[in-house]
Amino acid sequence: MSRINWRSRGNKYGARKVKLDGYTFDSQGEARRYGELKLLEKQGLILALKVHPRYDLSVNGHKVCAYVADFEYQNMGLLSVHVEDFKGVLSPMFKLKRKLFKAIYGFDIEIVTASKRRK
Repeated sequence: MSRINWRSRGNKYGARKVKLDGYTFDSQGEARRYGELKLLEKQGLILALKVHPRYDLSVNGHKVCAYVADFEYQNMGLLSVHVEDFKGVLSPMFKLKRKLFKAIYGFDIEIVTASKRRK
């Protein structure tokens, strides 16, 4: 059985960290998205769900920074890799890392929000 641990204080955007299945999520929305993806995996619609995968962002052999996504999985129908980030606010740092990620890895990070499930 999954256990949820709600912390009392939020971050600068008002989001509260949530512990679920041994992972710490930055918000309740991100934890909900994890639950949705677990169901999709159980139904066989996605494969190889990873939580908080890390990507080095290197240019000309020099590591600039690292990007930690919220989720990575393979779409069963297309067998393509999807990298997702659940966002309430698109910070300038995230926008920069997103551009670097696309330039290095050749595909975009999918943004998932509470109001719009896919963007």
